Amino acid sequence: MASDEITSWPSGLLEAFAAIGAATAHECQGRTGALSASLKPLAKTMRVCGPAYTLRLAAGDNLGVHYAIKFARPGDVVVIDANDYFEAGPFGEILALAAKKRGLGGLVTTGSIRDSERIREMNFPVFCKGVSMKGTAKEALPQTDIPIVLDGVNVHPGDLILGDADGVVVVRRDQAAHVLEKSLQREASEKAALSQVEAGAIPWDLLDLDRNFTRLSESHRESRRLFGYSKTGSAAGAASC
Repeated sequence: MASDEITSWPSGLLEAFAAIGAATAHECQGRTGALSASLKPLAKTMRVCGPAYTLRLAAGDNLGVHYAIKFARPGDVVVIDANDYFEAGPFGEILALAAKKRGLGGLVTTGSIRDSERIREMNFPVFCKGVSMKGTAKEALPQTDIPIVLDGVNVHPGDLILGDADGVVVVRRDQAAHVLEKSLQREASEKAALSQVEAGAIPWDLLDLDRNFTRLSESHRESRRLFGYSKTGSAAGAASC
């Protein structure tokens, strides 16, 4: 697949997603696509939104990172399957500056990075699982623009990567328009709910949770009856077991 085909998105779609929270997109994609809770931004204010430029990285090597920064297109998010290897920092200050100068959208890795304070200062969006001062070699042939799996989530080149302080979600390219529509509806609904809570309402009433409570209570009582539990909580006949 050509690079243009991978990263080309319908006009306005990425811009619209940039205003959507990662948690909202996750909910509106059927609660799928969320990466591990341990993968977080270097700074809470960092956000990332762009097409995935995928990379499978060999442990202790960063030749592939150099390759990705050279060949990824402006706006792309470099997404690295580091196989949860934390004992090296294959991405640091110099590569971050190069990525920023090239207009890349950010970097997401299941491994570590280094020069974390300098990267925070330059405000280049980086989401990672760890920080390691250890250096890397440049000997492993890059594997880029391929399907990868991060934390059990499939990531294809060109899928949307959306991240904020809550974490990162992968939105499948073929579902993006539908997820965006549902996300905008959800955010409008939550905005209305916030106004009601500000005026004194409580979420229990807004969500009609009396109904859930009644249903669960009745189910609990029926279960106790079927299994012969007494009011004290002990099962009938337990003493004879």
